[in-house]
Amino acid sequence: MLSRREMQVFRLLAEGKSNRRIAGVLRVSERTVKAHVAQILAKLDVESRLQAGLVAFAWTIVDGEASR
Repeated sequence: MLSRREMQVFRLLAEGKSNRRIAGVLRVSERTVKAHVAQILAKLDVESRLQAGLVAFAWTIVDGEASR
């Protein structure tokens, strides 16, 4: 559902990182991060970055449990 790069952004959202921090970690512009976040919001059918972050956080918990 999400591209590889969107998944990277999604995981960083789960950690509560700002767009500026995500941009630094991924070595892209903040504008690029904003575009990825917008695509993530649309694909997840959520209205805010907070909602996307909550979904990402929940996903990391479930994914982490599945990995064990």
